[in-house]
Amino acid sequence: MPVIKLTTLIDAAPEVCFNLSLDLDTHIKSMGHTNEQAISGKTSGQISLGETVEWKARHFGLYFRMTIKITEFQKPLQFTDEMIKGPFKYLRHQHRFEKTNSGTLMTDSFEFQSPLGILGTVADKLFLERYMRKLLLTRNLFIKEKAEYDVS
Repeated sequence: MPVIKLTTLIDAAPEVCFNLSLDLDTHIKSMGHTNEQAISGKTSGQISLGETVEWKARHFGLYFRMTIKITEFQKPLQFTDEMIKGPFKYLRHQHRFEKTNSGTLMTDSFEFQSPLGILGTVADKLFLERYMRKLLLTRNLFIKEKAEYDVS
């Protein structure tokens, strides 16, 4: 199962980074290139423990839907979202925020597994892991810029 680990140093307080990471409107703006929309559940503002959001987005020229739920929440240190319905066999994304001398070290641990057995495993290795890493990097850069420069 692929596990993507990323760290992003942000010149802002952990609370700011934590709140931006949970803000659905910020997420939608960061994923503009996928035409991502929150279509049911919590659809705007900050999502919290136990809440769900159903996303609709375009990837590889096709529209996909995925419902995630916030399953762990310890403000402002960490939260976890997990797919409860969608295209993956398994998806879990843990977000951690550690105070540093220069702001916050934001750490993502993103685990996923495609369906379809060996075909899914091959897809994960051939292109999906790289594609998901690029999406996360794009999102993290947007959060960093918004936290540091208040980009709208």
